[in-house]
Amino acid sequence: MSGAAKLVEQVQALLAAPRPWSVTQVGDPVLRRPAEPYDGQLPDALLRELLDAMFRHLPGVGVGLAAPQVGIPLALAVIEDPAEVPAEIAAERERAPQPRLELVNPVVTPLGSRYRAFYEGCLSVEGLTAVVARHALVRLSAADGGGRPYELELSGWPARIAQHETDHLNGVLYLDRAEPRSLSTVANHERFQAPRPGAG
Repeated sequence: MSGAAKLVEQVQALLAAPRPWSVTQVGDPVLRRPAEPYDGQLPDALLRELLDAMFRHLPGVGVGLAAPQVGIPLALAVIEDPAEVPAEIAAERERAPQPRLELVNPVVTPLGSRYRAFYEGCLSVEGLTAVVARHALVRLSAADGGGRPYELELSGWPARIAQHETDHLNGVLYLDRAEPRSLSTVANHERFQAPRPGAG
């Protein structure tokens, strides 16, 4: 079976699986391998179905999802953040609603030298959270699911989400960038510090 045929089979099996999907957890090698650049390995209709299904997975659980997190080793991700958080948290984290973004072969370029440090979570690292310093302003270059290229400048929390998801596509987890002494269970973070962070 060719590589492309195997990917098609993997995606079809994922789409047929019960929802919500089981998200791949830290320790699975797929999370540590750089994703394969997307170059038409899937039929257009199957790619559309996959991206739409990834968006459907987000509500209530996260603000971003990369294909390797559901076992698909392709450079694909989705982002959507309704930013339904208290106003004081939104202001502190520069968190504003981020409409749906499809990321095909995304590249994030830092703009400027300002960093912001906040707690992050991850669907692939269940039950833990830690502080990560990330660029406050970035340029996102990618294509959408229809192959149309685009560029956006993202700041604040949307910039953080884009960096988190593109890290996944490069085999990097937020734990690799975290301040080790800040590592906490989500339960203890909620108990002793602050509300649960957005996860991706």
